[in-house]
Amino acid sequence: MTTIHHAAAQGFSSQADTYARGRPEYPAELGTWLRDTLGLAPGKTVVDLGAGTGKFTRLLLPTGASVIAVEPVDAMRAQLSGKLPAVRAVQGSAESMPLPDASVDAVVCAQAFHWFANPAAMQEIARVLKPGGRLGLIWNVRDESVGWVARLTEIMTPYEGDAPRFYKGDWKKVFPADGFGPLGLTRFPYTHTGAPEQVIVDRVMSVSFVASLPQPEQDAVRARLHAVIDADPALQGRDAVSFPYSTEAYCCERL
Repeated sequence: MTTIHHAAAQGFSSQADTYARGRPEYPAELGTWLRDTLGLAPGKTVVDLGAGTGKFTRLLLPTGASVIAVEPVDAMRAQLSGKLPAVRAVQGSAESMPLPDASVDAVVCAQAFHWFANPAAMQEIARVLKPGGRLGLIWNVRDESVGWVARLTEIMTPYEGDAPRFYKGDWKKVFPADGFGPLGLTRFPYTHTGAPEQVIVDRVMSVSFVASLPQPEQDAVRARLHAVIDADPALQGRDAVSFPYSTEAYCCERL
């Protein structure tokens, strides 16, 4: 088992409940993408790698494929197993999956690949995939053209330290990857609607490097988030708000 980044290990362990509440779901159109682009169907087997609390795992079940969730953080895996008892959930990492060679038809990583985008992980993913199998990478990306969304990023960024981030693009350095074809991209608009405390506060507080802060600093971040909600005309006094995202879905084939 490879060492998990300290921000992920601490933050995701301590804030698994907040993660489950605050993280957005995914656009319905991804169901078609999973079937048509990743080839998921009855008789196929798919691994949800870095499955977390199962936010994305549940989208895999309607495809009819057999689902294996691989998650290294015990607290998150417990959340997943409690909600999705039909899913086989195993402890493992991107560099060490407890699965046989060429045993799965697809591997998907939702909101996770930037944590383990390295050659060893790509070799392990290639090992468990059958020839012709697919790797899918999915992220919900905040729409920072909206002023208050950009303000949330300004609040978070000073705390990120050396934590891997999607927006930095470092994860792309492993592509083109040995044994894989080119990486294709499909984008879907998505809006997460709900109470501000859930879709804004819980969302930000579930970010690994925020969740791992000492409690006084977490309290300070929470206060700044409430200040944004109280001051912005699009948010103030509303029981429900809409958080805009662009869902990016990447796919490449195991050659």
